[in-house]
Amino acid sequence: MSKARAGSRFLYEPFDAASARIEAHERVTDERWLGLERRLETIEKSLERLEKRMWLAVYGAASLFAADVALSIFRGG
Repeated sequence: MSKARAGSRFLYEPFDAASARIEAHERVTDERWLGLERRLETIEKSLERLEKRMWLAVYGAASLFAADVALSIFRGG
């Protein structure tokens, strides 16, 4: 048998709905945060690959310049 509460049932039900809403909002927020972290990790990996490519281009240009200087020294000297 259920124990009778004092007062109206409408005084207690909104609190249950509010806590359920808060829990649902926390779950949605957690999922959004996880999605954001995954996207940020993808962006970081892409930036690392881009940085490697940029350094490769810089070293390639520097080696071409050094080869051109060395070639002009050998031909001229």
